[in-house]
Amino acid sequence: MSNTKHFVAPVEETPLLATDSLRTDQAPLSLWADAWRKLRRRPMFIISSLMILFLLFVAFFPGAFTSVDPNNNCQLSNSEAGPTAGHPFGFTLQGCDVYARVIHGTQASLSVGVLSVLCVLVIGVTLGALAGYYGGWLDAVLARLGDIFFALPLVLGALVITQLPLFRENKSVWTVVFVISMLAWPQMARITRGAVIEVRNADFVTAARSLGVSRFGALVRHVLPNALAPVIVLATLELGVFIVAEATLSFLGIGLPASVMSWGNDISAANASIRTNPSILLYPAGALSITVLSFIMLGDAVRDALDPKSRQR
Repeated sequence: MSNTKHFVAPVEETPLLATDSLRTDQAPLSLWADAWRKLRRRPMFIISSLMILFLLFVAFFPGAFTSVDPNNNCQLSNSEAGPTAGHPFGFTLQGCDVYARVIHGTQASLSVGVLSVLCVLVIGVTLGALAGYYGGWLDAVLARLGDIFFALPLVLGALVITQLPLFRENKSVWTVVFVISMLAWPQMARITRGAVIEVRNADFVTAARSLGVSRFGALVRHVLPNALAPVIVLATLELGVFIVAEATLSFLGIGLPASVMSWGNDISAANASIRTNPSILLYPAGALSITVLSFIMLGDAVRDALDPKSRQR
């Protein structure tokens, strides 16, 4: 038998200074509500959102920033001239106002990026959700189809597709969107497939099925809404990638036609003046870089907010 004596301090000498409290009158935050609460406190999200809103305003209302028509005010006498009053960026080799072209080129570049993301979302989410939820032969067929498109590099695939007579004779924004969407949907489909596989066997999906909800109804109403977090993150990041893809294709002469003002076409045209007047290349390239950086910053902020590992428990 042990002779060890235990001493316990009186309760009066060790008062409890604070107690944890739990609010029972407030419902727990959902994934999206918690993510929004985090995003509002992140300077990166606020700065990138303001930059993107400004770019969208420029794309929709270019007349608010310049009154110069970049197509009808080109004079060879101003070829590669420096900045002057009303023309802060100078002139191109053809005597066009660089500032006006950068402002008006915002619309085409952003349009290609946004439309490409929307098309990739429709194709990738649809095929990825069906493959991940139903599995079996459908999953195998869609997986092999995705592998075929994965094997095609973007530039090489675009070179092949744009040389077809239908696309070579009808270059437009929709042509570039179609080419990018055709080559970029497999990654979105794979991300969606993996997210759907994680959710399809959850308890709430099983409960919905036991209550008589059809398989397709459970997919649309319960599985997809809870599998969209990684899809939204990828879509935000890829928007900047698609804008760069349009600039790359236009620089190579297989993207937008020369008659369409875009940053890619301006960069391609400024290549002839890179030794004599490099600023002509600097301004559209800078606008492209700032835009891509804005979407990358937004994607990083959204990813951190929706990452389950970073959520407070």
